[in-house]
Amino acid sequence: MHDSNVRSIGRHALVVGALSLGALLTLAPLAAGERSEIASADARVGARPTNPVARAARTISLNESGNLHLTSKRGFTLNEQGPASGTVTGTIYVHLQIVSTSRVTAEVSISPRGGSISGDATASYHRGSATASFSGSLSISRGTGSYSNARGAGLSFSGTIQKSNDAIAVRVSGRVSE
Repeated sequence: MHDSNVRSIGRHALVVGALSLGALLTLAPLAAGERSEIASADARVGARPTNPVARAARTISLNESGNLHLTSKRGFTLNEQGPASGTVTGTIYVHLQIVSTSRVTAEVSISPRGGSISGDATASYHRGSATASFSGSLSISRGTGSYSNARGAGLSFSGTIQKSNDAIAVRVSGRVSE
């Protein structure tokens, strides 16, 4: 065997031994019941706490409106989007389906900065000569990003549909907790 191989094997054994000794020294206090000192040391270096920390739920009072434009139409389903104004700024997406002469359903998503808030709506539907109107409720069941825990039920969902271009003016209001 060459001297360089022997030195390499020797260095490897030395590193493995040092790592093993380091592991033993780290774990030995745990066996002796000194967990609080290690937890304090972990907190000082920014380690994640082992016990979950509770935080208070945040409640948002949504009061959004948007003048949407048609992005696509398939049968009795209107896909629309437009800027949201009100409590949060972002984009509102609505997939509104006319399910009967008196009812509509919708998937609604509001995408403010940092995530999205989405849910399902059902509403009564009334046709007029130039516009149709809808009014009902929305349940928020999912969110992403900073709104990942968003939930809410009984939010107001209403608006009008212009028959000439299928543009929707929509309003959403109510409380959402996360």
